[in-house]
Amino acid sequence: MELSTAAWMVHDTRLMLCVLLAIASIIVLISATKLPPFLSILIGTFIAGVGAGLPPEEVAKAFSKGAGAILGEAGIIIALGSMLGALMAESGAADRIATTLLGLGKGKSLPWVMALVAMVIGLPLFFEVGLVMMVPIIFVMAKRSNQPLLKIAIPALAGMTTLHALMPPHPGPLIAVGALHADLGLTMLLGFCLAVILMLGSTLAKVALPAESTVGLTLKFLGEPLIALGLAVIAAVICLGWAAGMPRAEVGNTLRKALAPIAVLLLTIGAGGGLKQTLLDAGVSQTISKVAEGAHMPYLLLAWLIAVALRQATGSATVATTTTAGILAPMMAGLAATQSSLVALAIGAGSVFFCHVNDAGFWMVREYFGLQLKQTIWVWSVLQTIVSVVGLVGTLLLWHFLT
Repeated sequence: MELSTAAWMVHDTRLMLCVLLAIASIIVLISATKLPPFLSILIGTFIAGVGAGLPPEEVAKAFSKGAGAILGEAGIIIALGSMLGALMAESGAADRIATTLLGLGKGKSLPWVMALVAMVIGLPLFFEVGLVMMVPIIFVMAKRSNQPLLKIAIPALAGMTTLHALMPPHPGPLIAVGALHADLGLTMLLGFCLAVILMLGSTLAKVALPAESTVGLTLKFLGEPLIALGLAVIAAVICLGWAAGMPRAEVGNTLRKALAPIAVLLLTIGAGGGLKQTLLDAGVSQTISKVAEGAHMPYLLLAWLIAVALRQATGSATVATTTTAGILAPMMAGLAATQSSLVALAIGAGSVFFCHVNDAGFWMVREYFGLQLKQTIWVWSVLQTIVSVVGLVGTLLLWHFLT
């Protein structure tokens, strides 16, 4: 064995051990020492980065870069969503929505109604955006139906995470389709069969229309989460607040009070972004890519496993999907259209496997629903694992019957 190969193997082994040690340290610090998640993730980041060979100052830079990037995107969205939710609750709009939903389904059918609503809301949106839109509805629905909060929340979360994993035009599946040269329409059709969902006309128009057309550009502008939620908050201020007779001072106080409770959540999400960026800078994606190149197994299983590994290491479904698609693209050149689409769906399914402490969605679910760390793992991480495994089984069955 050449010295360079030996050094590569030592570095890779060291890097993966550091990732596992960092995750274990974060869990112990939060659960045993009761340190705040933000501080625990910061400590875990330095354990991973320095242990993997990055200078401490580079770890600090990577952490700041990753935290700033995710807060610049998700942080503003969460803040706007929190204000929108507060106005919906204060004005009674959430109650009216709950009344309508309760009319559509009661008892055993209620979880299915919640899953369906979450699918419709979540189809054109990032998971984080869909979640902040659904939270006030989930809370009111639980109260009005006299059902446990998690009994209402879990079907909604399952619906959104399924869409996030399997359905274009979410960014991960859409990029996977492009990298593998799969047929977009066929992938959406097969994803529809796996996710059982309803399609939104505006989303289909966004995919089908030319990118530079006036309508296409308008839809793209309005579809940006920041723009969409910003306009929704302004509309809520006018329609649910001022027009409904709520004093302007009360509207302003409602908006301000909505921001204070999310401060801890934002810091925690930022820390998760910092950990993700540090691991990426340390080369974890390249390590997994090199391992994958030497693997010999069925395409669907290989695609799923690579996406799973990248999701666990980086904490990002989108990073896992796009990186896996890039790794596999040269190998998939000769596949039929149906096979390429199924590989793209297997990647998406793997990208949501066992969400844990380095993912923003994990902390959002924990904070919004007031869960302990262990409860979040049992509720959210296990739920995503079920979605991931069912998605893999579904693609394997479709591969058997359609190819």
